[in-house]
Amino acid sequence: MATTHTDSKRVKALNLRVRPEDHALIERAARARGKTRTDFIMDAVRQEAENTLLDQAVLCVSPEAFAAFIEQLDAPAQPNEQLRKTLQTPSPWEA
Repeated sequence: MATTHTDSKRVKALNLRVRPEDHALIERAARARGKTRTDFIMDAVRQEAENTLLDQAVLCVSPEAFAAFIEQLDAPAQPNEQLRKTLQTPSPWEA
């Protein structure tokens, strides 16, 4: 039996049981974003899944590369036009 293109795009159900107050909160938030409840939940869950996996990433570098990285972190910021502009721009809540 040949696999059709639509078979590879099949959607799986994910069933959740939530308290009524959580359901109402999610519904309100989804409406506020102009999204369906499913799209709102999937966006939030996908982002959290990506963050969780990124937190598990391990970078391995040589001791020399690590020392150079730490040296750059510890070095004071070098003044430049963009940094001056950023520091002189009022925060949105101060404007």
